[in-house]
Amino acid sequence: MRIHESADVDASASIADGATIWHLAQVRDGATIGAECVVGRGAYIGSGVSIGARSKVQNYALVYEPAVVEEGVFIGPGAVLTNDTYPRAISPQGELLGADDWHAVGVVLRRGASIGARAVCVAPVEVGEWALVAAGSVVTTDVPAHALVAGSPARIVGWVGKDARRLHEEGDELVSATTGERYRLRGGALTPVDGEQ
Repeated sequence: MRIHESADVDASASIADGATIWHLAQVRDGATIGAECVVGRGAYIGSGVSIGARSKVQNYALVYEPAVVEEGVFIGPGAVLTNDTYPRAISPQGELLGADDWHAVGVVLRRGASIGARAVCVAPVEVGEWALVAAGSVVTTDVPAHALVAGSPARIVGWVGKDARRLHEEGDELVSATTGERYRLRGGALTPVDGEQ
């Protein structure tokens, strides 16, 4: 593993072999960084957050606890995974709120998902396997596997394969021109034609 001298990595964090933590990144207590992960400059990984193997957290991305990031996930530069459904600094009476005054909720990013630059995932939401959130989008509801979502709030605008490229229609199937993956759309979800995903 490689940890830049300017990174702030808590002693209780678990960093797997082959991981790289770049300049000014902060990895909080109890966080787990999987094998071959890259945590970019100025990125923040919250307490207890789990980042799966071979994931990339790009520069200045903020991953707040209790987020769960599965293997092979891409989190673009400046993206934010929030953790507070009802954010307030003070109570209705004007008193400063503390850590015990709120309940953290997390974002879940499933295997192979990609979050574009400066996108925001507003917890609690789940982004499905191989889904792609376009840059600058604001995700407020769950995203199905392989969906391409864009906008604020993010809406499904297409479907993508494991290579992040749009699937094209061939009869009643959606097909990847580069990998040959074939899917059918049923009930708002993609189903692999060959039974594998």
